[in-house]
Amino acid sequence: MVESGTHNTALTLSREHNASTSSGYAMLLVMLLALTVGGGALTLIPSAPAIALVTIVFATLIFLFVACGFYMQQPNQATAITLFGAYKGTDRNTGLRWLMPWLGRNKVSLRANNMISERLKVNDLRGNPIEIAAQVVWRVTDTAQALFDIDDYKAFVIVQIEAAVRTIGARYPYDDYEHQEVTLRGNHDQVAAELRAELIERLVTAGITVDECGFTHLAYAPEIAGAMLRRQQAQAVVAARATLVEGAVGMVEMALDLLSKKGVVELDDERRAAMVSNLMVVLCGERDTQPVVNAGTLY
Repeated sequence: MVESGTHNTALTLSREHNASTSSGYAMLLVMLLALTVGGGALTLIPSAPAIALVTIVFATLIFLFVACGFYMQQPNQATAITLFGAYKGTDRNTGLRWLMPWLGRNKVSLRANNMISERLKVNDLRGNPIEIAAQVVWRVTDTAQALFDIDDYKAFVIVQIEAAVRTIGARYPYDDYEHQEVTLRGNHDQVAAELRAELIERLVTAGITVDECGFTHLAYAPEIAGAMLRRQQAQAVVAARATLVEGAVGMVEMALDLLSKKGVVELDDERRAAMVSNLMVVLCGERDTQPVVNAGTLY
């Protein structure tokens, strides 16, 4: 229940718009002109000292006024302009720029930033503890939101990357040995795309977008890594045995069919069962078999 007299004020969202700035090269000519006029006034001191003094003072003030308004801007940089705390727009033009000296300037980099998160311990969908780390390429798209809607947008990015990685890590299992589910290990591209969408949604309030992301580290936590390795090895052995038995059954069936078809030998059910047993042992055994030569009759 909300007490009387309390107010829940929503965040005032900022939006970037172009600032009114000038080219610095034109103002550089004005500054040089003021310097020339001031230098020329020095020659008038003997003949007209009052006029010379006024001209020198006026030229000096213009020179200082123009000189205080210069700033340089490199490619993929922006400058947010403020007037006594009020946002007046953003300048994205490069080169030598100029604006009124009393206007505040906050430079923001628009370049891509590459960040690798810390290794985080997360429980996957099945509750298994895993270690996970992500690489994220992000950049500022709205300077007003990055500067005025978020206290520290770089720290905000770090926290949101950690939160998104934990969310995605808990949404899927680490692995699925039956290959029926989307997993962190087996569906890297799909999971990375979902992680990017999650990050974009979280960072949109800061005027930041994500160009690329993916996992740089993905493994079971050390406390269960040994058990999971033994499980993987056991499942691999079972799968190999199943393939071996399936192939052996086909070979035995083919051998009996050929013996019967070519009339090499006639076997009753008991002898057929014995031959099947012997062939399966030979084909499925891990060690080389030792042949036994029967020098007597067949029966």
